[in-house]
Amino acid sequence: GNYEYLYTKFKEALFSIFPITAIVMVLNFTLTPLEIPLIIRFIIGAFLIIVGLSIFLIGVDIAITPLGSQVGATFAKSNKIWIVIIGGLIVGFFISIAEPGLIILADQVGIVTSGQISSISILGIVSIGLAIMLAAGFVRILFNISLHKMLTVLYGVVFILALFTPVEFLTIAFDASGATTGILAVPFILALAVGISSMKKDSKASERDSFGLVAIASVGAIMSVMLLSIFSGTRDFSAKLEFNITESKSIIDPFIENIPILFKEGFFTILPLLIIFFFFQKFYFKMNKKSMMKMIKGFIYAFIGLFLFLVGVNTGFMDIGAIIGYTLASYDNKTYVIIIAFILGFVTILAEPAVYVLTHQIENVTSGYVRRRAILVALAIGVGIAVALSMIRIIIPGLQLWHYLLPGYIISILMSYFIPKLFVGIAFDAGGVATGPMTTTFILAFTQGAAEAVEGANILTDGFGMIATVAMTPIITLQILGLIFGMKLKKKGEQKNEE
Repeated sequence: GNYEYLYTKFKEALFSIFPITAIVMVLNFTLTPLEIPLIIRFIIGAFLIIVGLSIFLIGVDIAITPLGSQVGATFAKSNKIWIVIIGGLIVGFFISIAEPGLIILADQVGIVTSGQISSISILGIVSIGLAIMLAAGFVRILFNISLHKMLTVLYGVVFILALFTPVEFLTIAFDASGATTGILAVPFILALAVGISSMKKDSKASERDSFGLVAIASVGAIMSVMLLSIFSGTRDFSAKLEFNITESKSIIDPFIENIPILFKEGFFTILPLLIIFFFFQKFYFKMNKKSMMKMIKGFIYAFIGLFLFLVGVNTGFMDIGAIIGYTLASYDNKTYVIIIAFILGFVTILAEPAVYVLTHQIENVTSGYVRRRAILVALAIGVGIAVALSMIRIIIPGLQLWHYLLPGYIISILMSYFIPKLFVGIAFDAGGVATGPMTTTFILAFTQGAAEAVEGANILTDGFGMIATVAMTPIITLQILGLIFGMKLKKKGEQKNEE
């Protein structure tokens, strides 16, 4: 059984990475010929990502998901609202600080603002925002507050704050919401939600409440960056982005340079979960030695997998993304870059680890009547559109990020009143899930490469904001799926009534 299990994980990872690899190969022989060392690095990177992803997903299954649902159930069992709130705050802060996507974003903000906003302050403040909202999300589940109303209020506050936020920060704020909910936070928060909602008597309600927690948590990230910018009053930025297409002829060097850094990053990502585990094990779980060793083994898998994944992404993938973006955007005919952007967005989402966790969970929670494939296709179309829209924003000087986000979120909130409630949580969660390590690296590099090539594009405002667009479009495409689904159910109901 073990080998079959390993094989299915490997197959999943292989199918998720294969499309990107194939597209890069096709581009190499057509529109964007690449240097041989780069191609070799890319292939090694792809291999490491596949192996890393499969090992990581095993770790998620053995350790991260069980830990999340047990911690959630422990909170809910306590029946004391203050325990739930304090627990949410501490756990939320821990998970967010460790999220690799947020670390990447925080570093970039530090570089771009030439240290006026340190990466540590972004990390800390976003994590506090996420923690507060995670606790609020727990309270929502326990008190049966309806998700679409809560999101309406939260996004209402976001829009009011947006009026006072300097433009440069708007992109960073919305990007932060996507970046916090990545490879680590999503599996854990989804499992927490299941743990807390499983304590409810009503099974329909607990099915609905298993989703939406990621969505609420990511709003915390948006608000915290906006508040930071309003109170810090920093206005003048010198947008400098160290953009270098590394013409490293060596195949091995980049790997050697990156390994120690990424080893540390992987370790610090898993560490908070270990701390949470040991704390709960000592005071609440009290598992026997065998179960405890199994959990620890799971964390080791998660760490090794994450490490290999990060090495693959950072050494093989990022450079290629930037070069392809730069080359395509340099053509006079700009349709190339828009079409390739759509295709890359479409396939990159298949490689997001968190997407696997979410789609499997949707199938489990709805006992299979919402199919994984339907969700995947809706997600992929959404992200494809998002990356294409980001290219159009770079190419057309007058287009700004809020021209997308304002109508987009208004449509999202309005639709949430008309679709089956289960889909509201699924759709808004998917927004956070779509922006994982693949998007924040490969697609971000692609976008910044394109922004570098297009005259009059500003890397600060155009390079950032892509994550925000990617976090928004799947909400709309999945809600449309929900609408179709709702109509189908209605028809079924009417047929039943006629019978």
